[in-house]
Amino acid sequence: MSPDVQKLLSAICSLHTLYHNSCCHLPPTDLEAQYSLTRAQRVRAAMFPETLVEGEAAMPVQSDPSQQSNVQRLAEPSRLLKTALVHLINYQDDAELATRAVPELTKLLGDEDPVVVNKAAMIVNQLTRKEASLRVLVQSPAMVASVVCAMTTTTDMETARCTASVLHSLSHQREGLLAIFKAGGIPALVRMLSSPVESVLFYGITTLHNLLLHQEGAKMAVRLADGLQRIVPLLKKSNPKFLAITTDCLQLLSYGNQESKLIILANGGPECLVFIMRNYNYEKLLWTTSRVLKVLSVCPSNKPAIVEAGGMQALGQHLTGSSQRLIQNCLWTLRNLSDAATKQEGLDGLLQILVTQLGSDDVNMLTCATGILSNLTCNNSRNKTLVTQYGGVEALIHAVLRAGEKEDVAEPAVCALRHLTSRHQDAELAQNAVRLHYGVPAIVKLLGQPHYWPVVKATVGLIRNLALCPANQASLREAGAIPRLVNLLLKAHQDTQRHASSTQHTYQDGVRMEEIVEGCTGALHILARDPINRGEIASMQTIPLFVQLLYSYVENVKRVSAGVLCELALDKHSAELIDAEGASAPLMELLHSNNEGIATYAAAVLFRISEDKSSDYRKRVSVELTHSLFKHDPAAWEMVKYLCLWMSVCFCVQSSCSIKIQSISVFPAQCLPNQAISTQFNFIYIAPNHNCRLPQAAVGPGPDEPGPHSLDGAQACWGQRGSWPLSKAFCASKDISNTGFVLFLFSHSRSSNLLILSLYYILDKPYLIFMNIFW
Repeated sequence: MSPDVQKLLSAICSLHTLYHNSCCHLPPTDLEAQYSLTRAQRVRAAMFPETLVEGEAAMPVQSDPSQQSNVQRLAEPSRLLKTALVHLINYQDDAELATRAVPELTKLLGDEDPVVVNKAAMIVNQLTRKEASLRVLVQSPAMVASVVCAMTTTTDMETARCTASVLHSLSHQREGLLAIFKAGGIPALVRMLSSPVESVLFYGITTLHNLLLHQEGAKMAVRLADGLQRIVPLLKKSNPKFLAITTDCLQLLSYGNQESKLIILANGGPECLVFIMRNYNYEKLLWTTSRVLKVLSVCPSNKPAIVEAGGMQALGQHLTGSSQRLIQNCLWTLRNLSDAATKQEGLDGLLQILVTQLGSDDVNMLTCATGILSNLTCNNSRNKTLVTQYGGVEALIHAVLRAGEKEDVAEPAVCALRHLTSRHQDAELAQNAVRLHYGVPAIVKLLGQPHYWPVVKATVGLIRNLALCPANQASLREAGAIPRLVNLLLKAHQDTQRHASSTQHTYQDGVRMEEIVEGCTGALHILARDPINRGEIASMQTIPLFVQLLYSYVENVKRVSAGVLCELALDKHSAELIDAEGASAPLMELLHSNNEGIATYAAAVLFRISEDKSSDYRKRVSVELTHSLFKHDPAAWEMVKYLCLWMSVCFCVQSSCSIKIQSISVFPAQCLPNQAISTQFNFIYIAPNHNCRLPQAAVGPGPDEPGPHSLDGAQACWGQRGSWPLSKAFCASKDISNTGFVLFLFSHSRSSNLLILSLYYILDKPYLIFMNIFW
């Protein structure tokens, strides 16, 4: 039933009701008026005033002019009834006219004379303006096919405009969309997108938009007709409303279709879309464009193209607007793009806005802001510094506190904090800021049950970074970080052991348990730098586990386990436990590792646990160390022997004594402990000659005598005398970055034994050389 017929029936019902009431409750009127007019005449005069004789007016029938009578209340429904009747008559007339005209117009649209076709197209276009005739056209497949054919074959711009307008009108009805689709209208409409006439372009893109929205199969038909290749160039038009429809078409075509995304890329789509975001302020256009960019931002090929076109900056400038839907789309797009923008410059303003966004109570905004910051601060020291200076550490801590059990917020927030606390000029400032803003307890709490492993992995890494700051060691210990890390390590190690027979890695929530083992051990390694922490770690029966991890098939696990043992071995009791657990055998094997870090830590542990061993054992360790260090580089070993001979000759020249080299031991420079060991020697330090790669080893008559003196044509600086605690801090204070130093170490007791310690860069790597001589 048509809307007009429904209106007619409704009006008739209202009229019947009101008329019945008026007949029963007409107010009394004066006798003269009742005599002169019948009741029917009065009603007709009130309801249909156009029936009155010219110059006459309907007589008022109510005593109070401010109140409407029942008859007057009938006037409005009667007007609606009359209008509905007129529309019904016209509708019937339009339908009958169109029904009779359609067959003839269908033939005329196929005429060979372009003038005839043009006139027929104009008439059909006029028919689409009336609802009844439009319905008749929709129900005539032959007519729709003729319109499509005429639009395809014509070279007349006016005919193209009229036929495109017809299809545009048809596309507003579901039956019309189906008729266009069946008639092959989509390829014809796609061809119209190359028309130089603006109105044809508008009708074409709008009709295609309606088809894409509501007609099943239209998307594939547009792709097959090379629609994307025609639509993308339209992004260079300047009409904002036209661009809004165009970008929405691109979104509908590219969503969930990788091939479409690549076609958009190949036709320069990302650059045009970024240009729109940067230069327009029409909200609907910005919103539809951001939707396209959001779809393209998950495509690995489009992602770098958008970033290179300045997409990060263009999207960032809309984060402070009033349109929430635009802000949300921009944030999600930025989140998708951010992992490809880690090296992008000029993001200072965006980073500051994102830090501000961390204060939002909207979970989606918080998720996006933390995710973007996590990606942009990854391996980018400048961004890390900027976020730290903008107050990002405090804002991220508050985000973690508000996140609760929302992993989508907690994980990126912790990752961002992990990045801010490592490897940039303000890293130590960030490490301290976490503690000063009471973040340590909240972060350690994330290690508790239930375990969501991506959050746990990020938190373990953050704790490791925080432990690099000595001031944080006590706070981490008081927050219970050490037992939680040990428990996590045990759990993860047990999981890996259960699946040891399988060739596949053990995953939970997408995280390998081997990574948890590595992370926990690495964090404990850094925590063990503190003497109190070192004792607590050793007291939890962890040394057997660390020794067992030396046999791991994962190279990084071997490295961190050797590292933590290196720190624990600074305590004599722990060194004895390490030796008792049989660590010497795997450590000897690790000396030959191609990984320099593993070999270095293994050498350091062996060096420390062999202090109380027999001379034969120490000699065997020395041989193993020397062999492992120089097995692939005999030239370096020859250089070591030359240096030892050279130092011995220098000593002989200065002391007028004959000497005999008892033994030579070589260690990587990292073997020195971070803190001083208890053994101290009297020493004479010979400062390096900064103009010479080979430092001088001559000992002059004393610092109070004039110098420098010449030896073999090189300059030598007079030494310092004192008591030296053996530690890395001493080396760091001597500026050995490009040269080296030589120490003559004398034991406290008067003895004919002399230990010469030197540090040299041998083939650009720092080595400690211990030479025991008898004189």
